[in-house]
Amino acid sequence: MRILHTSDWHLGQHFMGKTRQAEHQAFCAWLIDQVREQTVDAVLIAGDIFDTGAPPSYAREQYNRFIVELRGTGCELVVLGGNHDSVAMLGESKTLLAQLGTRVIPGVCEQLDEQLLVLHRRDGSPGAILCGIPFIRPRDVLLSQAGQSAQDKQQSLQQAIQQHYQDLYALAEAKRAELGGNLPIIATGHLATVGASASDSVREIYVGSLEAFPTSAFPPAAYIALGHIHRPQKVGGLEHIRYCGSPIPLSFDEAKQQKEVLLVELDSSGMHQISALPVPRFQPLLSLRGSLKELETAIQEAAKQGRAEQPVWLEVLVGTDDYLSDLQLRIAALCEGLPVEVLRIRRERGNASASLQGQAKETLDELSVEDVFAQRLSSESLGETEQQRLLRLYQQVVSELREGEA
Repeated sequence: MRILHTSDWHLGQHFMGKTRQAEHQAFCAWLIDQVREQTVDAVLIAGDIFDTGAPPSYAREQYNRFIVELRGTGCELVVLGGNHDSVAMLGESKTLLAQLGTRVIPGVCEQLDEQLLVLHRRDGSPGAILCGIPFIRPRDVLLSQAGQSAQDKQQSLQQAIQQHYQDLYALAEAKRAELGGNLPIIATGHLATVGASASDSVREIYVGSLEAFPTSAFPPAAYIALGHIHRPQKVGGLEHIRYCGSPIPLSFDEAKQQKEVLLVELDSSGMHQISALPVPRFQPLLSLRGSLKELETAIQEAAKQGRAEQPVWLEVLVGTDDYLSDLQLRIAALCEGLPVEVLRIRRERGNASASLQGQAKETLDELSVEDVFAQRLSSESLGETEQQRLLRLYQQVVSELREGEA
């Protein structure tokens, strides 16, 4: 059986005031082609299909169009909710989408067996058993207890998530025995794991409760398809536990990454082979660093990747010339007449308050409320310990408010 593992689409994302609609549309078309060419039996989207819990209408339209077009390929689709997704919004159409061969697991289900799915080959025969585990919110698996320390809460949440995996895996083993005992069991997840390498666009999802989930706590599934971390990678060097990463760069520090989706082949003995399918770059995106003289050459070189109707999006980090007051005008002059568009200018040196003020003006579209609060703290005359304490307290409050809205 062939599974295509993808995650973290973030449909509807606005990147420093720029829409990603065209990129996402091109990716969806490319993915449909891959499903046909590789004769994929099932596609797994391991969380964060949308960028926000209330995505714009065009993003919902992209989601629905992809589902309809995928149905025409004879491939099944499983969509798992992520920390950016709204459980209610994803859940509202799950019954309807089930008629189109798409199964949606927005959040932890009241009945655990609702998260147990049998995946089928194109001929309709069972090909694998899926433990469909979305992003797990603390309230899904824990009851609040008075007097618990932060460490106690972290340990309790980790144990609860581990138990959720083990309980569902036990159901999968029983289902496998019922179906003949030779189907591979696979699992999903949307969380950070120990040792995973993140990027600037990845936000903490278990603030104050769980830093990272240990690989030893996963059940012995043949393959574990993970989402949340945008950089494709093996977890702990293990072939069968993978982040596929996001299909498009979601921050400038992801600009040099080769984005990919994973084609996983399984048989009765378990995982047979994993192949990375490189995703084309649909929008040129570069981060340039140096003095103004160095940047002049770098910008001209970058312009070779752009064209008038699709300029290269640039982040410019200025080093030795950071003292100049007319920096933006100078950068604009370097870009004049070239198919490039500077979305952000950053100074690598300078006093803290000037840096904070400049960054706030230049990157407000990208900053989260946590980023703004953290930068505001850094400008205060507080010790590092006190800054960290206040930041954790603020993040905890924001996290609890978001959970209440989901």
